[in-house]
Amino acid sequence: MTGTWTPRERALAALRRELPDRVPKFADFSPAAYDVFVQETGVDLPPKSPWSVWTGRPTITFEQEIGVSDPAEYFQYDVRIVEFGETQVGYDFSEWLPHDLPPERTRVDEWGIAQVRGVGGGADYFVRPLASAQSLDDIERFPFPDVTAEYRRMIARERIKQVQAKGYAAMSWQPFVGGTIFETAWRLRGLDTFLMDLAINQEFAACLLDKITELSIANARFLAECGVDILLTGDDVGMQDRLMISPAMWRKWLKPRYADLIARVKAINPSGLVFHHSDGYIEPLIPEFIEIGVDILNPIQPECMDPVKIKQQFGDRLAFWGTIGTQTTFPYATPAEIKMLVKERIETVGKGGGLLIAPTHKLQADVPWENIVAFFEAVEEYGTY
Repeated sequence: MTGTWTPRERALAALRRELPDRVPKFADFSPAAYDVFVQETGVDLPPKSPWSVWTGRPTITFEQEIGVSDPAEYFQYDVRIVEFGETQVGYDFSEWLPHDLPPERTRVDEWGIAQVRGVGGGADYFVRPLASAQSLDDIERFPFPDVTAEYRRMIARERIKQVQAKGYAAMSWQPFVGGTIFETAWRLRGLDTFLMDLAINQEFAACLLDKITELSIANARFLAECGVDILLTGDDVGMQDRLMISPAMWRKWLKPRYADLIARVKAINPSGLVFHHSDGYIEPLIPEFIEIGVDILNPIQPECMDPVKIKQQFGDRLAFWGTIGTQTTFPYATPAEIKMLVKERIETVGKGGGLLIAPTHKLQADVPWENIVAFFEAVEEYGTY
């Protein structure tokens, strides 16, 4: 291609392992990092909903998503996230949660997961609505949220069109707990309990995963029909130096479900890209991610895997999103070190295309503002092909 590239053209070329004009970029801000952004740039905070006041997370309207108050606009990201509308249903989880949760410190989301704020410096904790479920009938009776409702979808449909019309690549996921299958299941059930289900309560585990997968496929198909550029999928199955579950268990429980989802999506929109996220060490599973149709792997956490090695082994079949560590690099490096690392990643992982450079997770409060600025300056300085 010659001439001026739009952000969408740039991002999609890179993620299709082609050579764009320059390396595309992205970053995700935690609420605390967003507050720093506001302080440093002087933009106004958007209006807050009751839940965003409770958590500190700003509620950003679509106009603000693509306006000057958004880090995506300020730093000129090439990809914009599109979300579904929020539920308008009031769910009754009284049967599924303890009755003694402190109301002034408890927030229950649409999945019935209760987050209880700590006191006196104590950490928040979660209460799982299916923790005590015993039977398949419990799963059938559970009030799963209306994540496939048309009134929620119509917002995503319109936003995808608007984002693409403005020249950005549109990326979206199903409105699940983290947009996941495995994580949604264990967040409903509790991690220890659900891992035990996978081993000794398999009929229950299969029923719960099938229910979540059914909802996930329905919305993934919808997004494909809308022409979304990038479908976000993912489940954290990696720890710092090993897998959270064995490869055999991943193949049994998650691989066929994601293979089915991806096949259905690509049958509708062959040009759409599938993004798959897992933190941690996941190297043994990468060939199988490729096998089931994953196009983009995120975040390639450098504390757990060598991004250059991963590029050399799999860069002819996968694109990569991330590679700049938020666990060690962003909080502790100097701005000069950040810039040199960005340069090195572009020269190696970005060689020949196939890289959207980004932090490997949300930027947190311990990341100096100077390091955030250094990251974006370095992409501008070293990112031209």
